Amino acid sequence: MEKPIVRDTFFLGQHADAFSGTPSEDDIRCADDLLDTLSANAERCVGLAANMIGVKRRILVFDDHGKPSEMFGPVILDRAGAFTAEEGCLSLDGVRKVTRYKKIKVSWIDRRGKKKIKTFDGWTAQIIQHEMDHFEGILI
Repeated sequence: MEKPIVRDTFFLGQHADAFSGTPSEDDIRCADDLLDTLSANAERCVGLAANMIGVKRRILVFDDHGKPSEMFGPVILDRAGAFTAEEGCLSLDGVRKVTRYKKIKVSWIDRRGKKKIKTFDGWTAQIIQHEMDHFEGILI
């Protein structure tokens, strides 16, 4: 189900709850809502974190070269190639400068509870880093 985008900076500034183990039914439902909301906002959005729809969990979805993808409890294991980018966010007005990395290695859990590890680069890596900032209450 498509959800409204949270714009309350106090809520968005809070840390997301820790994630471990297999995603619960509530986690799966949240990911499905995130995917629906991403699809509904596709013309202006390439990724969403759960807190952007009012859920303080470490769940994110993103457009991976045209394929909607999800991550539960992602952790960046390695990063390389720092650069400065300008980014916008559905939850905020305008754009801001931020440091990102061209290449990141990420570990996460899929919806079946299986651990995944993959290296992402370029635009996809930037999207994931932006959404993971939301987990820490970092607003760009």
